[in-house]
Formats: sequence, C-alpha cells, structure tokens
Amino acid sequence: MRTVGELLRQWRHRRRVSQLDLAIAAGVSARHVSLVETGKSHPSADMVLRLAAQLDVPLRERNRLLLAAGFAPRYAERPLGHGALSAARDAVERVLRAHEPYPAVAFDRRWDIVLTNRAIEPFLAGVDPDLLRPPVNLVRLGLDPRGFAPLVVNLADVRTVFRSRIGRQLAVAPDERLTALYEELLEPGSVAEDASGTSLAAGADVVIPMILRFGGRELRLFSTITTFGTPMDITLDEVAIELYYPADAETTSYFAEGGACAG
Repeated sequence: MRTVGELLRQWRHRRRVSQLDLAIAAGVSARHVSLVETGKSHPSADMVLRLAAQLDVPLRERNRLLLAAGFAPRYAERPLGHGALSAARDAVERVLRAHEPYPAVAFDRRWDIVLTNRAIEPFLAGVDPDLLRPPVNLVRLGLDPRGFAPLVVNLADVRTVFRSRIGRQLAVAPDERLTALYEELLEPGSVAEDASGTSLAAGADVVIPMILRFGGRELRLFSTITTFGTPMDITLDEVAIELYYPADAETTSYFAEGGACAG
C-alpha cells in the first residue's frame, strides 16, 4: 500500500503543481510539503485534507489519503435514495422534470445512469433489453450498436466527445471499470470504433451537436452538465446531470409537439 506522501506526490504531479505552489496555496512551507511526501513528517488529518483540497482531489480519493495516513475516512458514501440525501435527490428530480419536454439524465462517475426524465423514454424503445439491465451505462447506451448508435448520424463526433471527457476523467482519477469501458468503446482502433459513423464537426458553428434520426425526423441536440457545489458525500461528489437542448428550429418543433413524451 502506498504511503500518504506518495499518494499526495502523485496527485501533485497529476495537477502539474510544484511543491512551492502547493505550499503557498495551503499556507505551509515548501519544506513541510517535501517532508510529507518523503515520509519524514507524518501529517495530521487536517493537513492531509488541506493539501488534498488545494489539489482538487475527489472525495473518494481523499478518504484513501486519510486511510494511508492512518486516519478514519471522513466522507460517507450513501445511495442517492438514502434518507440523508433526500433533499439532494429531490433537487436532481426537480431539475430533470423541469427540463421536460427535453431529455435529461443523471449519472455517476462510471457513467451509470442514476435517474432520467420522461423525455428519455421514447428513445429507449428500440434499445436491446440487455443494455437496459441495471446498471444502465450511458456510454454503452450511446455507442453500442444495440443502443443509440444506429440512430446517431454523427457517431464519430459523439465518440470523440466521450473519448475526450472520459480520457480527462481517467487522467484525474483512474478507475479499473471505466478504463475497461474506454478500451472497449473509445480507444482509437477499437472494434467498436471501426463501425462508427460520420463526423460532421467541421460544419458546427458554435457547439458539436448530437444528430439523431428518430421518428422520421433529424434531431440536433447539444448538452450542458451540472454538478453539486461543495458536496460532502461521495455520491453527490460524483453525480452529474446532463441536460439536452434543441440545436435548431426543427428539433425545437419536434419536442414542442410532444414527440419525445408521447405515450
């Protein structure tokens, strides 16, 4: 098992921060940071968390740092349905409902779907039931030929966006399962990529939309991502809400007509 100093040094290198810059940000001496990293000084739990905060270490990994330093974990991890998180879950559900008639989805750090709104349901009608068995993974749903892939006109663009986002995520916090998903569906030269579709990024004026052929229409959607501010629970730290918006008048008209909430 790695020492807390080794883990902190690893995080500092990932953030490309010098010992001096970290020391100034944390309000300690560069010598102290050096002694902690080399194991010559044993930091308190508060010092571990102070350095972790300056390095923007995720809460899950902050617990790991505390354990390596000999302290109990500080952050709980409870399901979103847990009573202690009821206010947060209600907030997520309100955001999802308020976004109707446009699609919205909440997912965790491994891109497993936690909640959706009703506007997502029609798009799931043609998906292979195997992909809809929990946990339903948003990346697999979007790129697997049994999922949305046959509907996506610019599948190469969508794959590139996923690749960029998950690549950055893995660079910050490596995860074995997410790495396996990346290698299967996103790594250049993967079997999944060989069957990918057209790239239309060159014609995008503002953002790269996801273009779907659905219900006899061509729908263009772009998205925004929302996360919780200053979470103190690991689940909330890792939940993200993706809201999809119409990128043109044709798509706006489709959703205004109730196309995605029909039935």
